[in-house]
Amino acid sequence: MAFGDGPDDALLRVAWEQFCDRLKNAGHSAFKDANPANPLQRADAFRFLTQNLGQAFDLALETRDTAFPQIHPFVTPTRKLGGDVADFTYRQAWIDGNRTYRLTGRKGTARWLNITVQGPRPETIPGTDWPSLHEPFGDIPECNILGAQIEADARGDFELFVGGEPRPGNWLPTTPGSRKLFIREAFDGWDETPTSLTIEALDTAGAKPLPTSAEMIEAMDWAGAFVTGLMHDWPEHSWLTSRGVCDPHALGAFPPDRTANDASDAKRGRMAAHMVWRLEPDEALIVEMDAHPGFWIFGMGGAFMGSMDFLHRPVSYTPARTRVDGDGVVRLVLAHDDPGVHNWLDTQRFREGNLTYRNLLTQDTARFQTRLVPRNRLIEHLPADTALVDPAEREVMRLERYRAVKRRYGI
Repeated sequence: MAFGDGPDDALLRVAWEQFCDRLKNAGHSAFKDANPANPLQRADAFRFLTQNLGQAFDLALETRDTAFPQIHPFVTPTRKLGGDVADFTYRQAWIDGNRTYRLTGRKGTARWLNITVQGPRPETIPGTDWPSLHEPFGDIPECNILGAQIEADARGDFELFVGGEPRPGNWLPTTPGSRKLFIREAFDGWDETPTSLTIEALDTAGAKPLPTSAEMIEAMDWAGAFVTGLMHDWPEHSWLTSRGVCDPHALGAFPPDRTANDASDAKRGRMAAHMVWRLEPDEALIVEMDAHPGFWIFGMGGAFMGSMDFLHRPVSYTPARTRVDGDGVVRLVLAHDDPGVHNWLDTQRFREGNLTYRNLLTQDTARFQTRLVPRNRLIEHLPADTALVDPAEREVMRLERYRAVKRRYGI
């Protein structure tokens, strides 16, 4: 048999060629102005695209049937999305708001867990003319439950029902427009363990049907929109629309009055702020924040706002892993090479990138200050009691990170 012998051959070929054309066009965005024109970051842009190409059809096809739901990890050490932050894990499951689902799992020891029912995805951000963020994002959180609210037995085992008639205990309501569960878990200490989860629809029986030509064609269209959207939208979408992101031209400073902290952020279980930075080889950037209660995370990202290499490099800090100076100030140092400071944030030698702050347990607004200093005079600009590490101690820190992150992802 050859092309044309099957009744859907022409439709499938057109859909595939359209997907390939969209993938090709998505690659053109690697050269956008927001991505610095140096070989390291140009390559990283294509890596961002190819990593997401690897999950495009998982999202578009393999996990799409809401009668046979699966929990899909958005982000791993080898797959990043714009806006993800190291020390989080991100998972989703497509659902139908007219069905009832059961999640079963065992609680880990991560400091924070949030399971959110996401509603319809509007074409524009409510109250604006701005397009919503690319699929599978841009949908509106409807309700959520935090890990501390989930009732479990002595071993940490639990069931959580989603949709259907109200139930006592672990239950999340849905609406006819509910379309996915968004599951985020955040880790503080390196010894914390992840929550295991699986999901099933209560009204499903029999084997999952194989995809039809029509479903495959639809998946090609969705996947094409996904790879195009992520390369087009990041990072400009956040610059234009997010309350927590500063003007990208206001380099090296957190916005003094722009924090993502409204009702929808509360349902997401967090508040956020964001800084864009640029560092020359002979510069270092000191970021200062008054130590405050709660669970906060600082995470480094590249030009497309995907998290940096959190498996191998010190690109994130949380309270349990940060040294606070004697004056009660958290000081982080961005530098291209190891300055011997405990709280070093590795730039991966990227010329430009971003630093994101998340606060997960309180709605308190942090106060930030930054100072750009000569790299060879960095120590002069830090307190005398700044925690320092030698190469052997840094290697111990590296191994702690490496082993803990692998445990979070079961790899």
